[in-house]
Amino acid sequence: MTEEEKAVQVVQGRVKWFDPAKGFGFIVSEASNADILLHANVLRNFGQSSVADGAGITVRIQATQRGVQAVEVLTIEPPEGISLPLGEDAGMLSAEDLRALPLEPARVKWFDKGKGFGFANVFGRPEDVFIHVEVLRVSGLADLVSGEAVGLRVIEGRRGRMAVQVQSWETALRPREDAPVEAEAER
Repeated sequence: MTEEEKAVQVVQGRVKWFDPAKGFGFIVSEASNADILLHANVLRNFGQSSVADGAGITVRIQATQRGVQAVEVLTIEPPEGISLPLGEDAGMLSAEDLRALPLEPARVKWFDKGKGFGFANVFGRPEDVFIHVEVLRVSGLADLVSGEAVGLRVIEGRRGRMAVQVQSWETALRPREDAPVEAEAER
């Protein structure tokens, strides 16, 4: 094993905080005595412009002269212990039902973190999809940028379509490890 291979290791941790305006944040992990720097460019290479505080994260890290830094994001999981803020709009949907909803390709129309909501346009559909900041947070994201490509799981609420999950489009395109493998078609 080379010195470079020894220096890079995979660790799991939680996002301590991330500020998209500053362009960085920190990860805490039992595998590292020091906080791990997470730079916005490393997060963008994963396909996200932000990440929620408390989100689970798996990264490749490297020790540098300036401290321990993440050099690649491998996975991001939503913060633990948070339920979806859908109120009566969710009805009797279970977590399984939510995961079974199709992932719809969309582009963020606008999102205002201060107001706590925004809207996206699903490709091929005329109506807007409402995105609540708490849904964004439980999806593992902290903010959205106008024009950003996302994948949405959507339900029909009392006042129209609303997102119940938001993923960066690059993340949504990655195959899930727990996804069922389709059998080959019989010939």
